[in-house]
Parts: sequence; structure tokens; C-alpha cells
Amino acid sequence: MSVYDDQPNAHKKFMEKLDACIRNHDKEIEKMCNFHHQGFVDAITELLKVRTDAEKLKVQVTDTNQRFQDAGKEVIVQTEDIIRCRIQQRNITTVVEKLQLCLPVLEMYSKLKEQMSAKRYYSALKTMEQLENVFFPRVSQYRFCQLMIENLPKLREDIKEISMSDLKDFLESIRKHSDKIGETAMKQAQQQKTFSVVLQKQNNIRFGKNVYINDRIPEERNEVELKCGFEEEDENEEEVLTVQDLVDFSPVYRCLHIHSVLGDEETFENYYRKQRKKQARLVLQPQSNMHETVDGYRRYFTQIVGFFVVEDHILHVTQGLVTRAYTDELWNMALSKIIAVLRAHSSYCTDPDVVLELKNLIVIFADTLQGYGFPVNRLFDLLFEIRDQYNETLLKKWAGVFRDIFEEDNYSPIPIVNEEEYKVVISKFPFQDPDLEKQSFPKKFPMSQSVPHIYIQVKEFIYASLKFSESLHRSSTEIDDMLRKSTNLLLTRTLSSCLLNLIRKPHIGLTELVQIIINTTHLEQACKYLEDFITNITNISQETVHTTRLYGLSTFKDARHAAEGEIYTKLNQKIDEFVQLADYDWTMSEPDGRASGYLMDLINFLRSIFQVFTHLPGKVAQTACMSACQHLSTSLMQMLLDSELKQISMGAVQQFNLDVIQCELFASSEPVPGFQGDTLQLAFIDLRQLLDLFMVWDWSTYLADYGQPASKYLRVNPNTALTLLEKMKDTSKKNNIFAQFRKNDRDKQKLIETVVKQLRSLVNGMSQHT
Repeated sequence: MSVYDDQPNAHKKFMEKLDACIRNHDKEIEKMCNFHHQGFVDAITELLKVRTDAEKLKVQVTDTNQRFQDAGKEVIVQTEDIIRCRIQQRNITTVVEKLQLCLPVLEMYSKLKEQMSAKRYYSALKTMEQLENVFFPRVSQYRFCQLMIENLPKLREDIKEISMSDLKDFLESIRKHSDKIGETAMKQAQQQKTFSVVLQKQNNIRFGKNVYINDRIPEERNEVELKCGFEEEDENEEEVLTVQDLVDFSPVYRCLHIHSVLGDEETFENYYRKQRKKQARLVLQPQSNMHETVDGYRRYFTQIVGFFVVEDHILHVTQGLVTRAYTDELWNMALSKIIAVLRAHSSYCTDPDVVLELKNLIVIFADTLQGYGFPVNRLFDLLFEIRDQYNETLLKKWAGVFRDIFEEDNYSPIPIVNEEEYKVVISKFPFQDPDLEKQSFPKKFPMSQSVPHIYIQVKEFIYASLKFSESLHRSSTEIDDMLRKSTNLLLTRTLSSCLLNLIRKPHIGLTELVQIIINTTHLEQACKYLEDFITNITNISQETVHTTRLYGLSTFKDARHAAEGEIYTKLNQKIDEFVQLADYDWTMSEPDGRASGYLMDLINFLRSIFQVFTHLPGKVAQTACMSACQHLSTSLMQMLLDSELKQISMGAVQQFNLDVIQCELFASSEPVPGFQGDTLQLAFIDLRQLLDLFMVWDWSTYLADYGQPASKYLRVNPNTALTLLEKMKDTSKKNNIFAQFRKNDRDKQKLIETVVKQLRSLVNGMSQHT
């Protein structure tokens, strides 16, 4: 029956049944106990009876045993003495045998201790091998042997730690001395190369070859440097040091041998390579201010060279510690870092001398490592990038040189008083003029002092640019191309910019501009001599197909055109300054009878200026003269038509006519030769026809012939005539010319009003047509 049945009073019924079962079990237990109680009581009674007999038996056995013990004591003592003697005899024999077996082991172990004390670790490891393989197996059952066996791994670890400590000291030592090692290696490479260069030069001289290119510029200072270098080499010939002289490599050898014996050579190789890679990263990390001095670059290079010289030595004197693949990988990693560092730091160099020193250091650095078998082509590729930067620094330096030359120039022809001065100038600048040679002293060169100075500086720039090409292992054709391209940059960018800035400076006057044009003409003519100069250096003919030409012609032409334009502008500005001095009395009744003072001063000024222009090319002088006359004519016309000018008297017109006549006389006097007929006078034709119209008062002819090709007043614009006529027509002002007409001649007044109306009608018709 389940307690949880869903029946009424199920739990209660279950409890009643459970109580009934319990009572039944209690009754059965009580019956069982009553049944066995008597047997238990009987067993206890029997045990109590046996107890007394057992105690009596124990006492008897004890007494018997005691009597036997007392009887056998003497026999036992004698027997034990015999046994003890025999055991001692046997033990002595065994000890003698075992000691004879153990003595060699102990002797070898003592020898091991002595070798450890004497730091003969490699011999100690060999002794350990003998102990383990030969001696210990014989006595392996003894505890002292086990202790020795247990101690050997510790000794090996001690040896390994000591050797690794020596290795660490060695690594620290070569890290500190890597710059000295590198400096020594680079010096030896440089001395060897210098010796090769001198031999090559001697061979070239012997066979009559050009010696300009072979790794040195033929300058006295370079020859002195070479001699000094050889003298130092002779003095230090007996003191030439090698990497073995500077570094003790024995710790590496010992450590390698020890790890080889220990069978842990791979661990040692990995540790050595890992530590050297860390040192390589430290060596390759430059100082932040390395670019400030050449010494900073030199220390950087010597440390790197020292590092790889050591690695090359390790490669050749050890077997497997480093491999060619490992050194190549390390060098490729280092080379990428070196190139990145040099590219970054060299960009901060603004001094071409520092850049040149850096190039020389890179060449020595590359030659040194190339001598040890490391590929350096990427370094020479980097030098081409640095060459562009070197050229940029040269261009900036020479820009300052050119500016100083222009600032110091007096922009006057070079005077010479004797033959010596003449030869000095000719030696500096290739000038040829038979007419000047025939003249007697004193005489003048047409150019100013800046021309020979600039020519000399361009040659100095070519020399400076050539210096970078030394030792780059490039052909003469490539060097010729580099020189011509850098010279073109100097001419087209630097010199051209300096010339243009000079031309635009406010303090440069017309005389200076004329001299600048003359100077550029002579510099342009000297370009062919610069090309010959480069050809003599490189020994590459200008007729070669791929030879780059110098762009000096276009450079100086552009500068000359800019100077010509500036002449036109400044001349017009000067004319404006004179015109602003005009002080006409526009209400005068009668003219002064002579031209205005400002205009005569202007004409005298123009005459003197155009005399200076006689040194200019004819076309330039003619263009300047025509431009000046046209600008003067336009300025005078604008003066008449100025909107602020409200009235003009006939006397003022007549005075103005006198000034225009002087302008026409100036134009007809041919201030600049080369004009055909009255070409220059045509600059004032508009003013002349307008003034003739008002002076003659020939309005009927003007109006009748207007628009006809053969019109006498073809250049007179109706709008211009109307504007001027209205200024003269105003009768409300004092001294107006028409005030008398109103009183005396009304008909003529009406005629003028009629002309004004007709002109207005003509102007309006033109506007509508347009």
C-alpha cells in the first residue's frame, strides 16, 4: 500500500500497520534472548575455573626458562667471540679489495677538483666523462660514488655558468671595443684603397690618360692629403693591428668547446646568436643628434663595422657557431636599418661639407665591409639619393654665394689700367674682343665684376659636385651626365632665381638693369666654355649622343627678358614721376610761349637714359624708346581727359600743344638709332590730330570726313573730342573762352553748340551700333 495513494485516511492506516509490525518484532527478540541466556551463564562459569590452572602453568614455565638461560651463558659468550673474529677477518679482506677498487676513482675525482680550481674546465669535463664511463660503474654500489655521481651535474652546471659568464664578459668587451675594431678595419681599408688610387694615377700619368676622374680631383690639397696619409702609413706600418690583436676570442672558443662536450652546442649557438642580434639592434640604433657632426656618423659606422668584423672572424674560426646564412640574414637586417637611418638623418644635413664627409664615410664603410664579403650595392644606391641631397645643399650654398656677389657688385664696366689687370680678368673669365684688345690703356670691359666671379663660382660648383662622384665606381659617361645635370640645376634654378630676385629689387635702377642685361649676354656666351670645362674633366665628347647640354642659354635669355621688362616698367614709372610734377594753369588766356619745365626735364632725362642704352642690343633699346614715347603720349592724353579737370581754356590748349611739339621733336631726333622714317613720332599721332582739330577749329572737315580712311583726323575719337569740347564750352566759369562769344558773336556760340550736339549724336550712334 502506498502512503501517497489518494485514499481517505491512507497515512493513518499505514501508521497503524507499522506499529503492529514493530510489536511483533519486539516479541520475537524477547523470545530469542530468553532461549540463549542459560548457555551464556554456563560458559562464564567454566572460564573462571580454568583461570587458576593457567596461572600455575605460567610460573612453572618461567622457572624452567631461567634455569636454561643460566646454564648457556658461557657457551654463548665464547660462540659470539668466534663469530666476531671471523666477521672481522672477512671484512678486512673485503675492505682491502674494495679500497683497491675505489682508489683510482678517488684519485680521478681529486684530479677533477684540481682542474676545477685551475679553471681547466674543458679538461675537467673530459675527466668527468672518464669517471662516468670507466670508474663509476666499478663502484656504483657505494654511497660516496652516488654522492659523486649526484655532484657531477652540479659541476657541469657550474662549468656551464662560468663559461657563459666568460662569454657575457666577452660580449660586453666587444660591444665596448667594436668602435675601435671598426676604426682599425676602416683605416686599413682606406689605406689599401689610397695605395690602389696612387698606383692607378701613376699608371694613368705613365700612359697619358686623363687623371681628373680617377677617384680624386687634381687639386693640391688632395695631393697633400695623400702624401700625409702615406707618411702616417709608413710611420704606423709596424703598428698595424688585426681583430685578433684587439679582442681575445678565447672565451668564445672555450664556451663552444664546453657546450660541445656537454652536448648542448645548439643551446649555446642560439644564445650567442640571440645576444649578438640584441647587440646588433643596439649598434644600429643611432643617437638622436648624430646628424649634427661628422663624428656622430663616424662612431655609428665604426661600431657597425666592428660588429660585423667580429662576426666574420667567428664565422671563419669556428665551425657552426655562426653560418654564412646567419651572417647574411643579419647583414640584410642591418643594411635595411642603416639605409633607413642614413636616409632619415642625412635629410637634416644642410652643410654640403658634412654631406660630402658622410658620403666619404659611407664609401669607406661599404668598401670595408665589401672586403669582408658583405654585399653593399644598396649602399651605393643610397649614395645616389644622398647625391641629390648634396646637390640641393650645394644649390642653397651657391644661392647665398650668388646673392653676395650681386650685393657687392657696383654694376659698372670693369676698369683696367694696365696689362696685368687685363690678364687677371682674362684668366678668370673667357672674354674675347679684338677691338678691346687693340684699345690703349686705360680701358673697360663691358661686363661688371660679378660676371667673372659668377663664372668662377660655377666652376667651383662643378668641382664641388665632382667631389661626390669620387669612389662611386661609376663610368666617366655617368659622371659627365651627373655634372651636367647638376650644373643645369645651378643655372636654371639657383642662378636664374637669384637674377630674377635681383632684377625685381626696388633699389635696382635703369642703369643697373642695363648692366645686368650686358652681364647676362656675356654669361650666355661663356656657357660653351663651361661645357668644354666639363668635357676636359670627364673626357666625354660633347658630340656623344646621350650627352646632356647645358641650359644656360635659356636661363640667361629668360633673365634678360625679365630685365628688359623691368626696364620698360621702371622707365614708365619714371615718366609718371615727371608727369606728376606737371602744374598747368588750365584757365590761362595766353600760352607761356615755351614748353613746360617738367616736360623739358623729362626729355633731358630720356636722352641721357637712351645714351646708356647704346650698350644694349638694338631691339631692346628701340622697344624701350617706343614704350616710353607711347606711355608719355598716353599719360598726356589722360591728363587732358581727367574727369577731375572741369574746364580748359584755349590758352591752356595752346600751352599743351607746345609740350606735345617738344615730344615730337624729341621723337624725330632719333634718340635711339634704328627707327625707320617717322615711326617713333607715330606714338604721339593721337595727341597731334586731337590738338590740330582744336587749334584749327576744323569741325566741319572732321564731321564730314569721319569714318573715311583718308580722313585728316582719323585718329580722333568722337568721345574724346566731345569730352574736351565740353570742358572748353562751360560758360559759367571765369575766363571761359566762350564768355566773349556770348556778347560779341552769338552765331559762333550756336555753331559750337551745334557741333556738340552732332558729336553727341555721333557718340550715341556708335554706342547703339556697338
